[in-house]
Amino acid sequence: MHRVLLLAAAVVLLSGCVTTTVDELIFNEPTEGIGESTVVILGRRHGSDQGTEPDFITCVGKHISKRDKSIVVTGEVDFLNSLYPWFEPRTAPLSLADLRKLIRREPVARRMAELNTRYIIWIGGSTERVDSGGSMSCTIGPGGGGCFGFAYWSDEANYEAVIWDFADQAEVGRVNTTAFGQSYIPAIIIPIPLIAPVQGTACNGMGDKLLKFLSGKY
Repeated sequence: MHRVLLLAAAVVLLSGCVTTTVDELIFNEPTEGIGESTVVILGRRHGSDQGTEPDFITCVGKHISKRDKSIVVTGEVDFLNSLYPWFEPRTAPLSLADLRKLIRREPVARRMAELNTRYIIWIGGSTERVDSGGSMSCTIGPGGGGCFGFAYWSDEANYEAVIWDFADQAEVGRVNTTAFGQSYIPAIIIPIPLIAPVQGTACNGMGDKLLKFLSGKY
């Protein structure tokens, strides 16, 4: 009974929570938005690891376009298909010097002009599991079933966005966001997941800063 009371208290007191930090370094912010130009947000996936999650890139783009409908965000997959194979992981420009060489190719310059791309935003980083523990057991019998126990895990998100101005072929800003959260699943017959939205919180923090840069309304 004592263990049951302790778990009941945990259900009441614990909740999945997230702490986040967002830093920005902006060099040349547009003063009246980006007008009819478009922006594309791309994930860095040129390393040996998996790279930035596509759903995080989609989340940041949707966050910006929902908050300011005048900003046209070109979808990552659409952009990559339009410029195949020049922005694939093996061939994508890793620096502005690489970008300047790339746009000397007439097909690339023509397609970028058709898309009316003003800003290319590269996002690198990922969300990773950094800790976990606890235990839980579940049983099923003639009279029913249930679970008893307590489990937890911690996730950490680290992302950096680098903003390239395609028109001026210059880097104009960087945004860094980190988020950390711990999730829990206490179980007294029925498991009750208390999930910390680490990646979603990092997405919102980065999206807000990029929106401030791109939009003349903020």
